[in-house]
Amino acid sequence: MTWVQRAGERYRGGVEQGMETWHAFSFSGFYDPDNVRFGLLAACNEEHLAPGAGFDEHPHRDLEIVTWVIEGELTHEDSTGHRTVVRPGDVQRLSAGSGVRHTERNAGAHPLRFVQMWLTPGTWGGEPEYEVVRGIADATPYALERTEAVLHPRRLVDGEHTELPDAPSLYLHVVRGGVRLAGETLGPGDAARLSERPGVRATAVGDTEFLVWEMHAEPHYGY
Repeated sequence: MTWVQRAGERYRGGVEQGMETWHAFSFSGFYDPDNVRFGLLAACNEEHLAPGAGFDEHPHRDLEIVTWVIEGELTHEDSTGHRTVVRPGDVQRLSAGSGVRHTERNAGAHPLRFVQMWLTPGTWGGEPEYEVVRGIADATPYALERTEAVLHPRRLVDGEHTELPDAPSLYLHVVRGGVRLAGETLGPGDAARLSERPGVRATAVGDTEFLVWEMHAEPHYGY
């Protein structure tokens, strides 16, 4: 089964203080009982932050939070003492564990766009963890140790093909360019959810960058 969500079908979050958010799933004040999550993925938010804008300190727990910067620079600070600047091509992971607080801000002079994805961990609790992988290479898998999910960044030139991983659940988000797969053509901000679809090939339409989540489990709630 394949289900496509176009960029314009996402729920638009509030526009305030130079911030604009587009949600792929039920989030905050928006609730759709038929669109709560997909596999282990509970959120896929595209964020647009003007210079100086950002999210004030707020808490998380029992989440795997993965961030991919599209353009600009994201300044991250958290209650465990980390302060970093995340740039395009970097992968940032914050494992909230039993609880962590953080801020996210555009401290630069240019607009910031990033995609932030939340996944349910396989076990709850534990100490928070933080990591940034700088300039991750194309098609290098990034596995989350606390849950059965792997992120595959892909960058293709026009007409180039790539085979998607075989997994019970795949989630593909187009960052830039276009992708043809399973009889559909996706553009920037579009996403595809694939269930039990082995042997799927993606073809680039123009110079393309996209993210693929390979997921091998359903959410586990509680201890």
